[in-house]
Order: sequence, then structure tokens, then C-alpha cells
Amino acid sequence: MVTERPTTGIARPYAFPPVVRRAVAGGNVVAAHLPGQNLAVAVLLLEAGAGREPVGREGLSGVVAKALEEGTTRRDSTAYALALEGLGTELSISTDWDVFQVSVQVTVDRLPAAVELLAEAVRTPRLDPADVTRVRDDEVTALRMYWANPGPRADAALRADLFGADQRVGRPMDGDPESVAAVTVDDVTGFQADWLTRPGTLLVVGDLDRIDLDVLGTTAFAGTSGVVEPAGGVLAVEAPGERRIILVDRPGSVQSTLRLGHVAPHRAHPDYVPMTLAATVLGGAFTSRLNHLIREVRGYTYGIRSEFGHSRRFGRFVVSSGVQTAVTAPALVDAVGEITRTRDGGVTEAELAVARAWRAGQLSVELQTPRAIATALTTLVVHDLPDDYHATLREQLLSAAEPEVSAAAAAHLHPQGLTLVVEGDAAVIRDELTASGLGQVVDAVGVATGSA
Repeated sequence: MVTERPTTGIARPYAFPPVVRRAVAGGNVVAAHLPGQNLAVAVLLLEAGAGREPVGREGLSGVVAKALEEGTTRRDSTAYALALEGLGTELSISTDWDVFQVSVQVTVDRLPAAVELLAEAVRTPRLDPADVTRVRDDEVTALRMYWANPGPRADAALRADLFGADQRVGRPMDGDPESVAAVTVDDVTGFQADWLTRPGTLLVVGDLDRIDLDVLGTTAFAGTSGVVEPAGGVLAVEAPGERRIILVDRPGSVQSTLRLGHVAPHRAHPDYVPMTLAATVLGGAFTSRLNHLIREVRGYTYGIRSEFGHSRRFGRFVVSSGVQTAVTAPALVDAVGEITRTRDGGVTEAELAVARAWRAGQLSVELQTPRAIATALTTLVVHDLPDDYHATLREQLLSAAEPEVSAAAAAHLHPQGLTLVVEGDAAVIRDELTASGLGQVVDAVGVATGSA
């Protein structure tokens, strides 16, 4: 048996590919050069993320994404699928808080034709009412199944408490069964007409010596109009001064789902690197403080992790785990204690060395494929970061000093302002939560049920 953890190795050299930017046909093209790479990726970024959805229609952009796969005004769904298959590619569509992304991955010689098909789906979708209705209903069914599991209600309760249930960012990014069921055909066609007919930004990754960026940009932006509408500034949300426990009742549950969190800075904040490393030491890796105490020492869980999640306008710090019902309160006490210890005492050099090596090594491994490079370009564009950001990020991670990381922990961890969401059997765990001294206990609907 190994009694000591292995030491970290020496970081090997890594270089992020050069970034090229140009304006084409009313839109922007951002590209990364991978000499000799025969595989290419093109991603169309549109300012049409979940943040653009109206309250009460959460999940609308997800329905639009699915509906784009149902054919175009030129080809029905079968013909369109065959056209993609003939190029050896598929259409990948996703949304997040900030952007709507549509991408293709194909050999370099077939990239122009693939981008043409991409633009056809985005700019001129068929959106037949029967297809839209079916897609929406399928999404509702999938969400109902998802929400029957532990976790989604806890996540929703935490988000609502942090940002306000009356705000779009205070409601689930993908919506819930009720909000998606409310989406109409007019909502879908209107969203596409409002947001998917603007030029946007085309990301291209591959051997640029064999790719004509002007031709690709002209194809992607043909027939578009309008300008980017600002998404709004950074949300000014402050962490509350007192902790509280929100209890989401799941009668008969044999475990409790835990979500502990507070608001945090947005992605482009200058403390991103030290914050990331502090969260890694606390709960971002298997060797973290939280996992060591609550999994290895206490035996309360199979795993627990913490992270800072960031968007363009907001961020949040979240700890996630599932524990046995009988140890719900002790697990919460221990988790809050570790967060407090990290905030007050910072990190050690030994812990930081492991976190630095792991994060830097993970970055080097992840950024190896054209699609991974495209994802990195998305980060540059969405968060308005400099072109050399990824070229210098690894060195920033490796050179972060203990005082800097400890200062970030002190500045951005707020154990006294945590919202502690517990989804479990309320009849069994309520009294122990009240007696834990961690904060007032309220039901998810906002009715106080005790105090400490």
C-alpha cells in the first residue's frame, strides 16, 4: 500500500496557438492556427444565451436549439441530415447564460460546405409548428424525468435565494418543466428572428494556411442584419451577512443533497486565477480539504467538491455533495468549518503546489484538440479577454504565490453569508439542522421553521 501521496512532476512546455481576428461581411472572425492539422472546427457564437429569455419562458433557447435540427426552408429534416452525413459531420448546438453556439467539426477541405450547412440551419430554419411543438414536449418530458432526481430542486432553491426568483439569473438556466411547457411556437420563431439573424462571431480552428477565413465569414454572415445588443453590466449582488438553511423536502429520502453557496465575481475578474486555486485546495480536487475530511476521515459521502462558477455578468461559489441522512447536520458543520478555515487561514505552500501543478497540467492536457481550442476561443470572445490570455494562463497558474491565493480566499469566501440548501427528508433532519447553530431554517417556499 502507498502511504504517501506522490509528489508533483516538472511542468512540460506548452504553447497556445496564435490567434487571428478580422471583420468580415458585418461579423467577426476569430481563428487559431494549427499547422498541419487536417481536422477543423467552426463555431458560430450568437448573443442569444439564456440571459436573453423572458421570465416565464426559461428554457426557450434550448427548445430553439433542438428545433434547428428539424430541417430548413431548403431541405426537410431527412435531407438536411443526409447533407451533414455526406460531409462526415454533425451539427452541435448548445446554449449557456451568455451565448448560443452552433458548431461543426470536419476535415479542412470540407469546412466551407459544412459552414454553409451550419448557416442554413441557423438563418433559415424550417420551424414547422408541428415540429416545434413535438420538440418542446420532448424537452418537457426530459425535464420532468430530470427534476424527479435529487439535485435540481436544490440547485433551483440556491439560485433563487442568491439572485432572486423574479430575475432571469435567479431561475434555472435550462428552465423547468412548467416554464418550458409554456413556450409557444411564436416564442420560438420570434426568438430565432430576433437573435439568430444577427451576424455574431465565427470561430475557426485548423490549418489556416488551407482555410479562407473571408469565404467562411461571408458564408456565415450572409443575409444577416442588426447589431449586438449589450447584455448589461456586471450584476451588483452582495452576499448576505447571515447564513440560513433552506430545506427542500424529499420525504423518505435516504440521503440529503447539499448545495452551499454565495455570490461571487464574474469570469473576467482579475482574481480569477488565485480564486480558482483557492477553490481547488478547498474542494476542487480529490486531494482537497473538503474531500479529505468529509469523505476520507468522516466517511459521510462518496465525494464533495467546491468551485467558483463564472458567467459574463455574475458568478457564484458552490459546494456540492450528497450525504447519508443521519449525518446531514454534521456534514454541514464540517463543510462550513473548512470554508471558514480556508477563509481565515489561507492555504499552505504544499497544498498550493499540488493545486498549481494539477490545474496547469489539466490545462495542457485539455487544450490539445481543435474543439478544445475552439472552446478556449469562446472564452476569449465572450469575456472580452486578450488574445494572449491562454498563452499566459498556464504560467499564471504555475507562478501564483501563496500570499496571493490566501488573499483571494479571504476576499472571496464568505462562510458567514452562505446559503445552505438541503434537499432531504425534512421530518427526519429538521430538528438537527435547527440545533446545528448554522443559521435559521426555512422551507424552500420561504416559511421559517426554526432558528438558532
